[in-house]
Amino acid sequence: MDWPILMLFFFGGLSALLLLGLPVAFAFLFVNVIGVYVFWGGTIGLQQLILSIDSSISTFVLVPVPMFILMGTVIFHSGIAYRMIDVLDEWLGRIAGRLALLAIGAGSLFGTLTGVAMGSVAMLGSTLVPDMERRGYSKSMSIGPILASGSLAIMIPPSALGVILASMGQFSVGKLLIGILLPGLLLAVVYATYVVIRCHIQPHLAPAYEVVPTPIGPRIMRTLQYVLPLVIIIGIVIGTIFAGVATPTEAAALGALFCFLLVACYGKLTWQVIKKSVAAATTISVMVFVILTGSAAFSQILAFTGITVGITELALAWSEHPILILIAMQVILLLLGMLIEQTSIVMITTPIYFPIVSAFGWDPVWFGAIMLLNLEMATISPPFGLSLFVMKGITSKNTTMGDIYRAALPFVALNLLVMAIMIAIPSTVLWLPTLMR
Repeated sequence: MDWPILMLFFFGGLSALLLLGLPVAFAFLFVNVIGVYVFWGGTIGLQQLILSIDSSISTFVLVPVPMFILMGTVIFHSGIAYRMIDVLDEWLGRIAGRLALLAIGAGSLFGTLTGVAMGSVAMLGSTLVPDMERRGYSKSMSIGPILASGSLAIMIPPSALGVILASMGQFSVGKLLIGILLPGLLLAVVYATYVVIRCHIQPHLAPAYEVVPTPIGPRIMRTLQYVLPLVIIIGIVIGTIFAGVATPTEAAALGALFCFLLVACYGKLTWQVIKKSVAAATTISVMVFVILTGSAAFSQILAFTGITVGITELALAWSEHPILILIAMQVILLLLGMLIEQTSIVMITTPIYFPIVSAFGWDPVWFGAIMLLNLEMATISPPFGLSLFVMKGITSKNTTMGDIYRAALPFVALNLLVMAIMIAIPSTVLWLPTLMR
């Protein structure tokens, strides 16, 4: 049977099951069982499938995923995250669009702790949107920055999705986590610049309001108390990976330990906080690993049936226009990102994309960083970006999906600008990894 027909069967069946509302893990399992039974020799193939599931998650490389998630959950459930927002707010004073800038700054910091775009959007949105609306902010200047800043969780290390992508693509986890640092910070700076410029041009979008002056001494003390410790923990995690002192797994475990110690120092490490934090991290991690097991078997079936080789050869037939292949791959990712959760997309596309990346001689770290930015952008892209629906669920009843779409579009354009820079200037991604030991 020709590979295009086989591809239609596998991807068509998977897409149909997902559209019917079947969870991603079960959709993968159903397609895998049928494919393995037909192409791997019946019951012998099913036994091989079990071995494949075990080997796909029994790897040291994936240990950072639950550790990074646990770092975020303990900071959130202890309430420290909200204290940090209050401190950042004090420093912004009377700057135009200060609450929008606060959302971007908080999103950048929380991005290092969560790695989950929708979680950041939900937390920031429920905290800041009511205050913004009360102070007369337009919907475009209240909703848009929160959507954009929440999605920074994917692009600022340590990123759980980055760990999964690198492990699936079989390239350096550490180099990818360091490689996305500059693009992630660039994205935050571009967002902030846009907000300041637009609020100066159209001040009615973010009306000024009276701010109670805070003495500089107490402000510095609260910064040292609630912001600096988190920055130090983030610096330790990223710095130890960059310096080669620790692997991403060791750095993630160290970061999680320090987060628990920090919460204990604040006197917030209660049994209730521990239970909620561990339960939330376990739920998310199990979901990720179940999807991962199905995807690993799926990629093996694609390789065995010749689909991976066929798609790679088809892409190489267009080798005189590699940039068109790159753009087409990103368009597909963007479309998928508006329909499916990001981890699932990585599982589906990595077995197809990275043989093409290898065939064209592209640096996998560079491509992986572009892919992560695309997945980040997809969460806020109308009409089906998942973060858009999260935002709809936490905003007031008079906020329509049209309002949310219009608020998101300028930030989608800014994402495209940063992606173009990454493609045109690969050193924005690759410079820091070349300095690693």
